[in-house]
Amino acid sequence: MKVLVTGTAGFIGAAVAARLLARGDEVVGVDSLNDYYDPSLKRARLARIEGESSYAGHAFDLADADRTRALFAAERPQRVIHLAAQAGVRYSIDHPEAYAQANLVAFLNVLEGCRAVEAEHLTYASSSSVYGGNTRTPFSERDAVDHPVSLYAATKRANESMAHTYSHLYGLPATGLRFFTVYGPWGRPDMAPFLFVKKVLAGEPIDVFNHGDHQRDFTYIDDVVEGVLRTHDQPAAPDPDYDPSRPDASRSAAPWRIYNIGCAQPVELLRYIEVIEECTGREAIRNMLPMQPGDVKATCADVSALAAAVGYRPRVAIEEGMAKFVAWYRDYYRV
Repeated sequence: MKVLVTGTAGFIGAAVAARLLARGDEVVGVDSLNDYYDPSLKRARLARIEGESSYAGHAFDLADADRTRALFAAERPQRVIHLAAQAGVRYSIDHPEAYAQANLVAFLNVLEGCRAVEAEHLTYASSSSVYGGNTRTPFSERDAVDHPVSLYAATKRANESMAHTYSHLYGLPATGLRFFTVYGPWGRPDMAPFLFVKKVLAGEPIDVFNHGDHQRDFTYIDDVVEGVLRTHDQPAAPDPDYDPSRPDASRSAAPWRIYNIGCAQPVELLRYIEVIEECTGREAIRNMLPMQPGDVKATCADVSALAAAVGYRPRVAIEEGMAKFVAWYRDYYRV
């Protein structure tokens, strides 16, 4: 099968592309290689898959409608896994335009490309951030998500609505996956797992927001990739039991679905820091700070729907996953 994977220089995108290639699929990759974080790490991820004969890579911004249209017309992918986005909650506070272009305009261009080639299935990245200020945990796909607390979250919620429109109007099978704090080897330098390990190993203070009164559903990269591929392999279908008089926020009469993809085992931030100390053999210097704008106190995924649909079962505990990440970090950066 020919699969278009966007964001192939990204953390999740590179890992998904590698697994597709390993199982014999043909992968068309695209990434803008922007400088939101160190491009050399992005190029290093790409280097692991660029030598594969079944991989064809492209470097451009999906917000460019003409180039995106031309890519779909030339490659005609059977299925699409859209993982490219402008990530980061706090960055969206000061750079809103970047999110409008990368997460709204580019997503529209991808939807149009899928429509043009009559793609069999679009699997795309949403985010746990769409739950906004919700305080009832675990988060369920059936919960209302009408109160985002960051522009990043608002754009991800918009992606879900845009995808539904194309599923309804054009019959495009589309499945959104709400990711919960993905971590592991080759991870993103702007996320807490990477930042904390980097500073602890360097003997520098780490910023602990909300004075450590946080919970996060940390999800190991291998578990996430397994869930993405299982979802990708089962295109969304209309729900024959959908009742518009009693709407379900996760289902539709159109071929459209929304799933959480997390570990379902939230970890207290202070316990998480202890795990890093155990894995690095170093004591963290903690700089206790108040809650940051756009942040939320706790995330926890109800993954029962994804488990029922595709057999998703997260397996890697935080202690095992962080040990693997620290080992990779020491090796990659020669610490």
